[in-house]
Amino acid sequence: MSTEPALEARQHEDEPHQDGLHNRLNWLRAGVLGANDGIVSTAGIVMGVAGATTDRGAILVAGVAGLAAGALSMGAGEYVSVSTQKDSELALLDKERRELAEDPRDELEELAAIYVGKGLTEDLALQVAEQLTAHDALGAHAEAELGIDPDDITSPWAAAWASMLAFTVGAMLPLLTITLVTASARVWVTVAAVTAALALTGWASARFGYGPTGRAVVRNVLGGVFAMAVTYGIGTLLGQAV
Repeated sequence: MSTEPALEARQHEDEPHQDGLHNRLNWLRAGVLGANDGIVSTAGIVMGVAGATTDRGAILVAGVAGLAAGALSMGAGEYVSVSTQKDSELALLDKERRELAEDPRDELEELAAIYVGKGLTEDLALQVAEQLTAHDALGAHAEAELGIDPDDITSPWAAAWASMLAFTVGAMLPLLTITLVTASARVWVTVAAVTAALALTGWASARFGYGPTGRAVVRNVLGGVFAMAVTYGIGTLLGQAV
């Protein structure tokens, strides 16, 4: 006689199942990537200028200009990209609504066929399709056929603002570090601060994506250090030539 407890329907506490998860993950992704880009691009700019001159004013002007241009570019780019995605999702949902209104039986059979393809028997797949259609026809078909949740459409404004603000916050770290620290130590202190920040954003991006954190941190740090080394070298060469 089996001593195993009876099965029950329940969610894992350590896995996300909340409504609106896709939209939240979208602006979190945009925020983390925006901060990372702000750190790397601004660090590259100020390190390049620092390689060419020790003038604090020149470094500050270049860094602020890079921060403003980068933040606006990130926000606009994210808005355009996510708006295109949103338009596509809405168009597909409109098409699905028309198909459900014009030929509900064919749509029911199509939904059942999807579940048959996932391993259910034909009878069970038809029962599942009927029950899901009765509960929320558009939601069931949109999720199974299109991978879209009608109640969780991507927000371009949320992604744009998250990306722009995160870029600004990320860019402030190398900008403030290299302009506030004395000339003799500014380069090495900036490298150390940027390395620590990139390790943090690499870890955060992996955590949000449920990926391995170690490799993400190493990739992020190596990429940022390489960018700073290259721009500093270019700045040094140009400073000597000019």
